[in-house]
Amino acid sequence: MKKLFSTITAIALFSTLSIAQNRTLPSVNVKTLDGGNMNITALENDGNPIVISFWATWCKPCKKELNNISEVYEDWQDETGVKLVAISIDDTRSMKKVMPYVNASDWDYEVYLDPNGDLKRAMGVSTVPHTFLLNDKNEIVWQHKGYVDGDEDELLEQIEKFSK
Repeated sequence: MKKLFSTITAIALFSTLSIAQNRTLPSVNVKTLDGGNMNITALENDGNPIVISFWATWCKPCKKELNNISEVYEDWQDETGVKLVAISIDDTRSMKKVMPYVNASDWDYEVYLDPNGDLKRAMGVSTVPHTFLLNDKNEIVWQHKGYVDGDEDELLEQIEKFSK
């Protein structure tokens, strides 16, 4: 039983972290908060890293992660030039909660909606929060699933590796 538990723990830990993948963003449209459409491949940040964080209004760890990053985001931008993009996977029934939550949280992120889960599926997101780091070529170089306090420190370390 102890060996089974150790194996399960190792698999769970391994599945939360991923090494560099160097795959590009899929060509998928997402919705803007004002109802427009944008192809996710149009994201740009002048050659600086981009963080894409999949989240939902019903996901407490997601909101905790984005709120904790929000507290240090301005410093991260000054130090690394990073841009954070939050992609809500709320469906058509719950996506009306996204804008009020974002406004109340005073996030300085770009926020998009993926109500049909097209981007989520194309990027292999099975659970939220799921965070991706893109390099200057918009290639996925790191990803992380889940959130516990302090994960943002590891994210910053990864961002620093790819900042100019």
